[in-house]
Amino acid sequence: MSSPRSARLIAVVTAMTSLAVSAPYGTATAALADTATAKARTEAAGASAPAGALDKDPTTLTELRREAQKAYKSIEDANRQLVARQKKFGAVEKALATKLQSLQQATAELNKLRKPLSDLASSMYQDPSLDGLSPFFRAGNGTETLRRIADLDHIVAGRNNVLGDAVKLLERQQQLAQEAQELRAANLLQEAQLNAQVAAMRKRSTALVRSLTKALIKLGVKIGDGTQGAGGCDPTRVAQTEQYPNGLLPKNILCPLPQAGEELRADASIAFADLNIAYKKRFGTSMCISDSYRNLSEQQAIYYQRPGFAATPGKSNHGLGLAVDLCGGVQNFRSVQFNWLEANSKRYGWIHPDWSYHSPFEPWHWEYDPKLGAQL
Repeated sequence: MSSPRSARLIAVVTAMTSLAVSAPYGTATAALADTATAKARTEAAGASAPAGALDKDPTTLTELRREAQKAYKSIEDANRQLVARQKKFGAVEKALATKLQSLQQATAELNKLRKPLSDLASSMYQDPSLDGLSPFFRAGNGTETLRRIADLDHIVAGRNNVLGDAVKLLERQQQLAQEAQELRAANLLQEAQLNAQVAAMRKRSTALVRSLTKALIKLGVKIGDGTQGAGGCDPTRVAQTEQYPNGLLPKNILCPLPQAGEELRADASIAFADLNIAYKKRFGTSMCISDSYRNLSEQQAIYYQRPGFAATPGKSNHGLGLAVDLCGGVQNFRSVQFNWLEANSKRYGWIHPDWSYHSPFEPWHWEYDPKLGAQL
């Protein structure tokens, strides 16, 4: 059963994307965000916001992407807290074990102290010449009697000391056992709480990614039916792309663009989809893409075909899934399309890099800046 938060999120995505079903990437209108937000607020009326609720509901693909990544980061942070907590508990348990070991050593020393006293008492008990208190009052010079009384005093004093030490050790054992029990109980409780938080955040992140994928599909992105195709548009997997060399990104971590055969890494693709909505609202048509991700062999081919106009193979941002070459008017420097994109692209994490203005001159080349995108 979905939570009120999930229900509001689905309502937002449905409202946002239903306006765009008729064409690839949809028709962005000013009413899009207003309709989605109004619907979400209406459904949320009368219900208290759950812990960790957003200040406002996501109304754009970029906001959905950001919230999914934030939720995933929260999972990582909570996991780190859990590991730190377990390490701390391990250190405390180690200290406790050291105390218990010291206690066992003290007990052993106490037993050593008790043995000679016990042997002395046993010998006196087994000596047939010793009958009750009579040995202390036999006739004689009194020296032997005094010695026997002194031995008895020594035994009694030693016994009292041993009993006192034993009582202290027993109390210490009980105290340490109680500390250990309280420590384990508190650790188990906090660990259970952290696990519950992680599970809740993982569920929320999964729901956001699922909603984001549905929104992209409704906007015309041809995401595969299997988990491999959908996984490429999961923004929480962006860090995985950094594990692969330039131009060797696997298909399962690339997210399709609307034009057949074009793709980028997830965050860049999602930001491009959001930018395209605004572009289509302004010009009535989707952005034209002539090139996007380039594998290493494609980089090598273009490098030799266009010397001086392509980066060294293995150095291109195309090979990282972060760059596109555009057509449809954008490729013409200072055209209306170019000027509009230059003025608005940064709001979606896209830039026209400084070098492309002059060395080499490439008005068609645009790049997604992950640092800028993370700040949106």
